[in-house]
Amino acid sequence: MNKDLTVGKPESVLWKFCLPLFASIIFQQLYNIADSLVAGKFIGENALAAVGNSYEITLIFIAFAFGCNIGCSVIVSQFFGAKDYKNMKTSVYTAMISTAVLCAVLMLFGVLFCGNLLKLIKTPSAILNDSKLYLDIYIYGLPFMFFYNMATGIFSALGDSKTPFIFLVVSSVTNIFVDIIFVKAFNMGIAGVAWATFICQGISAVLAVIVVFLRLSKIKVLQRCPVFSFIILVKLLKIAIPSILQQSFISIGNIIIQSVINEFGAGTIAGYSAAVKLNNLVITSFTTLANGISNFTAQNLGAGKSERIRDGFKAGLKMVWIISIPLVLLYFFAGKQLLYLFLDNPTNTAIHTGIMFLCILSPFYFVVSTKLVADGILRGAGLMSRFMITTFTDLILRVVLAIILSKQFGSTGIWCAWPIGWSIATTLSVIFYKKAKFHM
Repeated sequence: MNKDLTVGKPESVLWKFCLPLFASIIFQQLYNIADSLVAGKFIGENALAAVGNSYEITLIFIAFAFGCNIGCSVIVSQFFGAKDYKNMKTSVYTAMISTAVLCAVLMLFGVLFCGNLLKLIKTPSAILNDSKLYLDIYIYGLPFMFFYNMATGIFSALGDSKTPFIFLVVSSVTNIFVDIIFVKAFNMGIAGVAWATFICQGISAVLAVIVVFLRLSKIKVLQRCPVFSFIILVKLLKIAIPSILQQSFISIGNIIIQSVINEFGAGTIAGYSAAVKLNNLVITSFTTLANGISNFTAQNLGAGKSERIRDGFKAGLKMVWIISIPLVLLYFFAGKQLLYLFLDNPTNTAIHTGIMFLCILSPFYFVVSTKLVADGILRGAGLMSRFMITTFTDLILRVVLAIILSKQFGSTGIWCAWPIGWSIATTLSVIFYKKAKFHM
């Protein structure tokens, strides 16, 4: 159901809109968590390391999908808030067409170069073949991932956060069972893990796109809507390209960090792979909440109600801090038990690595969540240059410090780079938000 985010108390509106988004991303992350859990439990530590190692490369593709999602979502939100339904529909069609072209290019890139990327990041020979196999199947499923992300961005732009949640609950739970069947019953190994995700995400993507077009057909306009507009494409690109660059460079930075981690061996890789899944669950959840705040900002900006944006920031900050409290306590005090969900008879190195990672990073979730809320406001208002500055500050600091500190303190030094980067970038984000002027 479409919802106008420009009316009602901002705090109440954001809670009702963002909580289904938060629940949705939990189930979205079950795809990758299920892959790692089944690989680690039913195949072995090397299989878990292979999935985790491949994950850093898949983040490049996810970055592009995320950028397409955000670009479409923000522009559609602005037109929806302004009640300009003709341009809103044209924005959706334009985004779908351009996304199809981009996806085809990325699939070609993946087929040609992913093997070389795995070697470039110093993937140990023991997990190279499994990493390559997992990535190959993942690339075949890129159209599903891209169009599913587009569909969820459109739902969010229309103020509907419940429909994506329903799709994700069904597909994520199904993915877990299919994972286990393919690996245990059919003995498909790492390929079974990848094909399970392919099938379940494929079904979700097709259904989500169908529902999007059914939803749009119910919004009546007086004139025929063009299926493509270069003017709107430029508007989309102004939001999408910085978002893609942000996520892409973060992914490249993570790949560099992964190459540093790989020098410490399979045990450290496995421990990091398990712990980073738990960490990414939190960060991706906060990012999704920030996307919801971007939709709130864009709708209100389109409706000329910019005074509601600062109330939205306060409400968003309160929301992410409340969510941070149990997550910090869980990861800090029960991190070892959570790691055993992914690892079967793990080495001491793997467990020690995972525990150190979670204990060092989790207390700083209050900090990074603040950054992401401020970034959500900046992105929804189209202030992309400031958004980019904070992102690159965080990334550059984390990569450079990971390389330097690893030489002095081993793998523990790598984990210490995260809080430093987060803290400095958060300071910048809040300053930019405080000084921002919001207008179309």
